[in-house]
Amino acid sequence: MSDQQETQSLLQETAKLRARVGELRSAAALPDADSRPLLEAALVELELAVAALGATGEDRASTEAKSEAAESERRMLRTVFQDAPVPLFLLERDGTVRRVNRQAGALLGSSAGYLTGKPFPVFCDMATRAAVGSHIAGVFHSGQRRRTRVRFLSKHGPVNADVTLARIWVSGEPDPLVVAATAPATREPAADEAPHEVTAPDAVATVVHRMDVLATATGMLLEDDSLTESVAVRRSARLLAAELADWVIVDLEQNGTLRRQVVMGPEDERSSEIARMLENVHPGPGSLPVSVCDSGQSVLEAHIDDLRTLGTTEGDLPVCGLIEASSLICVPLDDGEHRLGALTLTVSGEQGPFDLMDLGLVERLARNLALVIRTGRRYRRRMEVTERLRAGLLPRELPAVPGAEISARYVVATRDSGFGGDFYDVFPTAAGWGLALGDVCGKGDDATAVNAGARHGIRILARWNAKPDEVLSMVNETLLDQERFVTAVMACVEPRDEGLAVMIGSAGHPPAVLIRRDGLIRTLSGGGIPLGLFADDFEVGVESLELEPGDTLFLYSDGVVESSDALRNRFGHERLVEILAAHADHPVGDMPLAVEHALTEFCGGELRDDVSMLALRVTGETGGVPGRVAVSGSAV
Repeated sequence: MSDQQETQSLLQETAKLRARVGELRSAAALPDADSRPLLEAALVELELAVAALGATGEDRASTEAKSEAAESERRMLRTVFQDAPVPLFLLERDGTVRRVNRQAGALLGSSAGYLTGKPFPVFCDMATRAAVGSHIAGVFHSGQRRRTRVRFLSKHGPVNADVTLARIWVSGEPDPLVVAATAPATREPAADEAPHEVTAPDAVATVVHRMDVLATATGMLLEDDSLTESVAVRRSARLLAAELADWVIVDLEQNGTLRRQVVMGPEDERSSEIARMLENVHPGPGSLPVSVCDSGQSVLEAHIDDLRTLGTTEGDLPVCGLIEASSLICVPLDDGEHRLGALTLTVSGEQGPFDLMDLGLVERLARNLALVIRTGRRYRRRMEVTERLRAGLLPRELPAVPGAEISARYVVATRDSGFGGDFYDVFPTAAGWGLALGDVCGKGDDATAVNAGARHGIRILARWNAKPDEVLSMVNETLLDQERFVTAVMACVEPRDEGLAVMIGSAGHPPAVLIRRDGLIRTLSGGGIPLGLFADDFEVGVESLELEPGDTLFLYSDGVVESSDALRNRFGHERLVEILAAHADHPVGDMPLAVEHALTEFCGGELRDDVSMLALRVTGETGGVPGRVAVSGSAV
């Protein structure tokens, strides 16, 4: 047969095949079409095409004729392959997809370009993946056709199908190829199985759902300013596990290495055990979270090929296999300045593989979470510095004044914006002991400096001068170049045979309260000008007292009387006096504590200013060696 006749014969055979394939396609479109016979017929047509091509190519004579015939073969195969009424996958020896037809792309909801080059088993769920790989190898070596049931991971949800595998020889190929032909499973799908097709309303619902997840997560992270890093991470993981993924893993950088922080999965006993185990499986070198964190580049694996991509357990079990992950997203936790870790989401395929829209959503959420983590860490560092400053500016313990008992309380404002406001102190003077309590205008670094200057100035000057008006006047001069003023009260205490003599100086501070042992309450005169305001017109309000055993002197900052409730009602001086009178016969330590509890209840736990209190009660016991009195405080 001449080359021209051979080519003509090949074209005629191609035309016949096209006709028969067209008939098969028409039959497949019928409402009651049986897919199994159609599948068998399509494979028969493919085998006939290969046989015809092999017979045609046995006696080719020239290179030009061979080239023309080979091109005719390819056209013929493409025609049969693309026009087949069933999904077809052309596989290489190792199971890699060489080519797919339009029906196969529609089955998996992906383009031919995406499917080509990937291992065929990755499109199957974990339960059938290994068996499919074994069947491909068996068909390749034995040539015997095999049929198996699989569960494809389509973009639109899982698809149950029967797959027939057959080996074919193609002219010009050194090795045979395997054709995987699929047909819907004969059983009816379960009620909870996702459909194969996605309608327009479904697509809109998916987009709206993503927007809802983003809005919920953003509100959760940004509206609650008391959210700590650990709480923010766990809440975010729980939300994503409930709305977008089967498993969520958060790894954060600590001392240069990634450490696993949270693992969230389905809420059943087995998954809880797996989550506890995986929390101890930190990402190692070469694992996906490490590479994503190092590079700052997100990774979307719509179909996971390597089950060890998230590492292995201590028993060398692949993490992806353990959690039945078939698709994953891993994004860096990047706050714009530093990469803080990695956020990983996986699904098992029941809701379809992740896509680019999912990736964009997770990247947005990861950025918001990273910003919250950064803010939380900065706030925590500031609070640590504040606590160190507070430890240096407030006494850890008070000296025991002979003939008296002392109790102190310091309550930090609920929305603490920094240290530097209140101070109190007890110290020896030239004639006995001194008490001081003050309040600096404002907070921050400047207020902290003024706080330290006022407190230590009073303490140092009182060692050589036991007159509070003169001490406060000298401190006023040192604060004139500051931009903040200070209200302060100072009491100089001298022992007497059966009590204490007290001289009180006030520099614009709320008046002290005297509680007699018989319950009589007296508010002292107070008065004076705050420290640091004026040089010439400065004056101190001075008052002298004789305290007997059982009498109590109570000093406090304006945060007590100025505190308000939700309706802006002030706590006020009268309410303070009532509480002190009710605790006149209680231990001296109960007085500041009772005021603190009343304040907390009155304000609903929302203190807008720091509160400091100092109570001194005369005991009449002047003998013995001075001891130490512990200082108490709280952060309401």
